Amino acid sequence: VVAGLKDLDKDLAKVNPSQMKDAISGDDREARQQAIIGVAGCVAAGVMCWSLLTLKNTGCGLPPGPGGAYGAAEGVSYLYIIGLIAYSAVKKVKTGSGLPEGPGGVLGLAEGLAYLCLLGGLYVLGAQISEYGFIPNAVPVEGGQCFS
Repeated sequence: VVAGLKDLDKDLAKVNPSQMKDAISGDDREARQQAIIGVAGCVAAGVMCWSLLTLKNTGCGLPPGPGGAYGAAEGVSYLYIIGLIAYSAVKKVKTGSGLPEGPGGVLGLAEGLAYLCLLGGLYVLGAQISEYGFIPNAVPVEGGQCFS
């Protein structure tokens, strides 16, 4: 976790939106994939942080929202962040370094944010148990403590 966080400030300094845009619309397949994975990772990190803040302050995650959209975005974001961390960890074990920085630095930024979300998630998990005494269900259930 610390390895992914120590370079976050460098990752932020390298972010270049025009390079990301060029990679997404360009012909280089690998650069396009890295840019898309990175942008999606940054969006997922934002949703996960919103969820963690809501969970810390209320004891429950995001409300389902219109048609369940907020809850779905929350669930997909958690899974995406876990996948990004797993991808990074496997790459680190195989090559000795994490993910490449990607076009415009977006993949490196997403990797750093994913590890930051992991740390935040561990903190909120501990706080949730100590402050509220329960971990909310991932899916609202009849008679549950959140959104039933």
